[in-house]
Amino acid sequence: MRQVVLYLLFLFYICRSNIKFKVMPSFDIVSKVDLQTLDNAVNTVKKEITNRFDFKGSHVEIELNKKELVLNIEVDSDMKLGQVLDVLVSRSMRQGLDATIYDLSKEPYQSGKVFKKDIPVRNGIKQEDAKKIVKLIKDAGLKVQAAIMDDIVRVTGKKIDDLQEVIQKAKEANLGIPLQYINMKS
Repeated sequence: MRQVVLYLLFLFYICRSNIKFKVMPSFDIVSKVDLQTLDNAVNTVKKEITNRFDFKGSHVEIELNKKELVLNIEVDSDMKLGQVLDVLVSRSMRQGLDATIYDLSKEPYQSGKVFKKDIPVRNGIKQEDAKKIVKLIKDAGLKVQAAIMDDIVRVTGKKIDDLQEVIQKAKEANLGIPLQYINMKS
């Protein structure tokens, strides 16, 4: 009972005094895709493909699986698949999406008369990519700390200038994943 009373008195003293706890500036590095913007980009691609003269009468299907974040494309030929991918990337960039959100490393496969390609959409930072980001920050030699929290890398430091320098280093590094810098707190 006595410990509880002492603890309450201590809390009362802290609340009444002008002691201020200094919070260190921080920000989060994330890789998130706005689903509505992605859906708008896919719908724009569908509309453009149906209006293009060179795709008249050909089989083209583009579907976005929002739960698994996979884009499924079916076309008549390999050449048309390349054209659809070009339109997809250019329209996505016009919508404000980074071109690296699409994992184009998987090869297309033929199923009957159509060519199919499943394109996973990168959302979130994988563990190995987060480790690369932390290593990049440590190698920069700045006085900041980086911590991996699930699919977020939180960077804290004493000066805002150091945090801004970390953002510049991450942008220059070209890690192959789209990065956003959010929750800047000073």
